[in-house]
Amino acid sequence: MSEKDLKDCGVARETLVTLYSRMLLIRRLEEKIAELYPRQEMRCPTHLSIGQEAVAAGVCSALEKDDTVFLNHRCHAAYIAKGGDIRKVMAELYGKKTGCTKGRGGSMHLVDPDVGVIGASAILAGTIPIACGAAMSYKRKKIKRVAVCFFGDAAIEEGTFFESVNLALVWQLPVLFVCENNGLSTCTPLAKRQVPVPIHERVKAFGMPVAAVDGNDALAVYEAARDAVARARKGKGPSFIEASTYRWLEHVGPNFDWSLGYRSKEEVEDAMRRCPVKTFEERLAAAGILTGGQKTMLRDEISERVEDAARFGKESAFPDPHELLEATDG
Repeated sequence: MSEKDLKDCGVARETLVTLYSRMLLIRRLEEKIAELYPRQEMRCPTHLSIGQEAVAAGVCSALEKDDTVFLNHRCHAAYIAKGGDIRKVMAELYGKKTGCTKGRGGSMHLVDPDVGVIGASAILAGTIPIACGAAMSYKRKKIKRVAVCFFGDAAIEEGTFFESVNLALVWQLPVLFVCENNGLSTCTPLAKRQVPVPIHERVKAFGMPVAAVDGNDALAVYEAARDAVARARKGKGPSFIEASTYRWLEHVGPNFDWSLGYRSKEEVEDAMRRCPVKTFEERLAAAGILTGGQKTMLRDEISERVEDAARFGKESAFPDPHELLEATDG
């Protein structure tokens, strides 16, 4: 979709601004994490989604609060887009008792049931069957709720993915499978790991509705997710979205990594020129949906929230050792 089409795309103005604001919040929070992480006060591994914000923002903007999401190790973006508390994110990265798992889970295990974030796991494809289990529960209880699982392209290489897809189709479960295809598994490109058949085509062979979208286009992701969620809520079973995107930084950590040799600096810089936040901002401005003054106010507000979250995380107390075996709120 071109810039001139955005005004008449049929999506509410408020939704378009929400897509942008969620992407911007994710970007600013993760940039803050990247700034603070080298100080060695955050001791957990952290996987950043800088460059991939449009996928989480697009999918989560199509969900209701009671819909649930199940996340992988790169979970900050979807946690934030689903309405998670950024103060709890920062506190969790610092290992503080005010974190969303009271400092026990760290970056890869964010949880907030109050907004439908059931949990995240660093086990590759680990939450895919769990999302199907949640969806089965909703169907049996006749609850109009949808379960969504986010995972990367490498999860397609796990047997549990195909078993879960088959189960979801056989039982027509209200689940949405979202593949954030950034073309990399740590440092190994997709072409060296999988057959040259698009992922969505392989899934389509099961008979599942699929959508292949530009994962840098928040609106395209939103529209695909909106349609899939509507089908699931009507009892028409699961769907699959392959969102092609790009990770700017290293697999784990706050740095650029082209020096490792598995991708070039030119490739990364080309992806950065297609920044999902900047391009969507430009489209909103061109359509007259976001003025310069509105953009400044939104940026200032988000910056204040991020700085507040960083202070909160740093200044919060560590948990007492005797609390280790006590249950968390989640």
